[in-house]
Amino acid sequence: MMKLSRQQQRFLLLIAFIIVGYFASHFEPEQAQTIPSTVDTNGVDSAFSQQLSDVQVHVSGTVIKLLADDNTGHRHQKFILQTASGLTLLVAHNIDLAPRISTLSQGDDLTLYGEYEWNAKGGILHWTHHDPAGRHVDGWIEHHGKRYQ
Repeated sequence: MMKLSRQQQRFLLLIAFIIVGYFASHFEPEQAQTIPSTVDTNGVDSAFSQQLSDVQVHVSGTVIKLLADDNTGHRHQKFILQTASGLTLLVAHNIDLAPRISTLSQGDDLTLYGEYEWNAKGGILHWTHHDPAGRHVDGWIEHHGKRYQ
């Protein structure tokens, strides 16, 4: 076995630190999904009354108004959903990450799974799509037997 001089050992150690530093700065460690609190179908009413946000909900309702798509930044299909309790939610469905629901009409019944954000008008439901980075729980919208995610 060849014996390295002190200078050669230091040089190899320096190279090793550079390699480790390179990989540490270019690769993220695998992280667990960030999963907001989960509530049942009626949980959106509770989340609204408690003014909670970042809450994962499973909710059904009727489309009462179609809105223009938001094409600024990440594109979103937007509409107002009314639950059986009368609560209204703005749904912002990311159409850069999930298919647009082209057949959506006012009066359609939907089932959704996404993240609820409180506001005084009822709230916003988003993250109704998969997360390609795997850091957030996947959401979806079901319309006429088809799942959009």
